[in-house]
Amino acid sequence: MNLWKRFRGSYFLYSFLHDPVAMGSFIVLALLALAAFGAPLVAPHNPYDTTTIDIMDSEIPPVWMDNADQKFLLGTDAQGRDMLSTMLYGMRISLVIGIGATFLQAAIGIVLGLIAGYKGGKIDNFLMRMADVQLSFSTLMVAIFLSAIFQAIFGVAAFESMAVPFLVLVIGIAEWPQYARTVRASVLAEKKKEYVEAARVMGLPSGRIMWRHILPNTMSPILVLSTVQVAHAIMSEAALSFLGLGMPITKPSLGSLINSGFDYIFSGSWWITMFPGFLLVLLILVINLLGDWVQDVLNPKLYKG
Repeated sequence: MNLWKRFRGSYFLYSFLHDPVAMGSFIVLALLALAAFGAPLVAPHNPYDTTTIDIMDSEIPPVWMDNADQKFLLGTDAQGRDMLSTMLYGMRISLVIGIGATFLQAAIGIVLGLIAGYKGGKIDNFLMRMADVQLSFSTLMVAIFLSAIFQAIFGVAAFESMAVPFLVLVIGIAEWPQYARTVRASVLAEKKKEYVEAARVMGLPSGRIMWRHILPNTMSPILVLSTVQVAHAIMSEAALSFLGLGMPITKPSLGSLINSGFDYIFSGSWWITMFPGFLLVLLILVINLLGDWVQDVLNPKLYKG
């Protein structure tokens, strides 16, 4: 029995160690995250320090091209900032927004999904119709609406300084129905089981039954959804920043870096957009590959064809 418990307990690790795609994706993601959050220590330049930036260094190509400068490994952008350093700092902002927005989505969606699935009836209908209404508005529409209100109240300068929490709020509010629907479906299946009936017979309050008994048994789909939603939140932030509704050029994310260099693609300075674009694709790819592996492990009966 002890051997079987140990095997079951180590199944997650065993599957991970025997899946080269999952291991490779995790290693790449770990390296990217370490480089991003350790940007002040790793980056050769500080793109936020204007005293170290010279506009005369703008559009310098990468070191393997003609007219390059050895100080700038991947070249510079139109403002004269080192591309490698700016990408590391920008990836940190993208990860912070992606993870923060996912936590906000989960906090709202899990609470509403638990209540809707457990209470049922009119409460369930109201919350699910509210989710349907929310899903009818895209993240872009929510961003335009909230940014207009924010800038009208606090001004453009305050908007730029509060861009990170603003994007976390926008993406979190726009995407919470995904969690609510997933949790509701799991709760509807769990609340019919015997352990829930036993808890009711014992006289436990509804809140304790939902949070202490039902919620832990719905964590598998929540974990799978979270890996997908982090990647989706990063993509949403990149899209909003590309359209000018996200991070300002003074504190760039990967999306705003792609936007700032888009006009230079056909003028010869292709690296200003291409390098952040490649980094964004790589980041999203490894997160999605890890999400697929988590889904396979937690739901081995799922056949993907």
